[in-house]
Amino acid sequence: MIDMLPPHVIQFLSLAASAFIFVIGMAVLGLIAVFIYDVVQKKDSVLRNYPVVGHLRGGFTHLGEFFRQYFFALDREEMPFNRAERDWVYKSSIGRDNTVAFGSTRSLTPVGTPIFVNAPFPPLDGETVDPPGIVFGPHARRPYEAKSLINISGMSYGAISRPAALALSRGARLAGCWMNTGEGGLSRHHLEGGGDIVFQIGTAKYGVRNPDGSLSDDKLAEIASHPPVRMIEIKLSQGAKPGKGGILPGGKVTAEIAAIRGIPQGRDSLSPNRHTDIGSLDNLLDMINHVREVTGLPTGIKTVIGDTAWLDELFAIVNQRGRISAPDFITVDSGDGGTGAAPMPLMDNMGLPIKESLPMVIASLNRAGLRDRIRVAASGKLVTPAEIAWAYCAGADVVNSARGFMFSLGCIQALKCNRNTCPTGITTHNPRLQRGLDPADKAVRVKNYVEKVHKGVGIIAHSCGVAHARALGPAHVRMVQPNGTSMTLEQIALAAEAGRPAASLTAAPAPAADTLAS
Repeated sequence: MIDMLPPHVIQFLSLAASAFIFVIGMAVLGLIAVFIYDVVQKKDSVLRNYPVVGHLRGGFTHLGEFFRQYFFALDREEMPFNRAERDWVYKSSIGRDNTVAFGSTRSLTPVGTPIFVNAPFPPLDGETVDPPGIVFGPHARRPYEAKSLINISGMSYGAISRPAALALSRGARLAGCWMNTGEGGLSRHHLEGGGDIVFQIGTAKYGVRNPDGSLSDDKLAEIASHPPVRMIEIKLSQGAKPGKGGILPGGKVTAEIAAIRGIPQGRDSLSPNRHTDIGSLDNLLDMINHVREVTGLPTGIKTVIGDTAWLDELFAIVNQRGRISAPDFITVDSGDGGTGAAPMPLMDNMGLPIKESLPMVIASLNRAGLRDRIRVAASGKLVTPAEIAWAYCAGADVVNSARGFMFSLGCIQALKCNRNTCPTGITTHNPRLQRGLDPADKAVRVKNYVEKVHKGVGIIAHSCGVAHARALGPAHVRMVQPNGTSMTLEQIALAAEAGRPAASLTAAPAPAADTLAS
């Protein structure tokens, strides 16, 4: 049969057979080499006991992360954000319908679940109003009025890419919200979009540092001279890593980022675990007032809460010095906040989550009589209208989100933020991967997300019987307690003041909201 084939076909088949035999032979030799190495090496006991086939374990472990996300995990199971939360942001950002059918897939029985108190006679559509603006820094030379219910939390240029920073900056302008620079300094991409900017001073003082790492007043004044820069935030700690400074791997420290930060190119950027010139509460107030004087801008702090004893002491010093000396705002970051890179012990176990810490801060301000002087921003895993509405019930003046806006840019929660291999181009400086992120398109998605948040929080507020989201209060949300009943935040606060466990009080219903709050 073969003799009947043309000579060139026979020659081709012969070469193909030889190549196949060669490949098989090399594969066999490779397996033998791997087998010998596995048996001889002493670092991995699995490979030593199960040579060759033991390598499948590593592959399956790596692939399991993706199989769980796409095939096995239920809509409400994933961490840190589940599929239901991500899908809400995705659909909102592209302008799609994000209503759901049949029934909720969320269980309402776990402890800590918020349940909003619907009013018997909610306002009609014509009786609602837009939330009023919030003025920051009444004693600063340039006070700032914030109008958006949600703003872009700190994400450093370096931790996120050029197109991501540009998309967020443009989106902030379109949405009427602010964008926090994060600790990485002010870049031209922040300014190019034209949105309001909160400049963050991290522990390394990137962008406003002298060669020795101290604060440069000249550079700080130059930053403040840009009209889009509206406030200054001094970061004491971050939700994902309280007590640890920022971490930017050397692979992400490009020439541009090195110039902005004032550090060597290609080397790991490691911030001190605290400000070297702030070692006491008096130092902190001195720094706040110095920065406010140099810049003329409202100046506040960002911190994670472990307890509020130090805040009580800080506010006592403020009252001694005078209310003008107070920070203009406090950004309360959650212990389950996000970051590009953090040690697991800090990310998993350090700092209180926002649902406990935010009410504590509000209570501390009330005790000191400073609630009307110091604004409070809530930050940390607040990405959907229900979570954001809860924060307003708890007393927040504004809400900040980072990962919510990352989802609006297309983040798929690949958990590769620290590896410069982000598949969506958001947290990588690889030009090939950045190519997939179009700043013009994603800026519109940022705007859409903000608008959907405003609409969703407004729906909750109106259902609670108030005219706008900033009229929400602690009587408008109940929290499920360990005994299975729920209590309003108002009742929980009263229980805390009385020194009793919240669940020990009778879970009486909240007062009916049959009149509109302005």
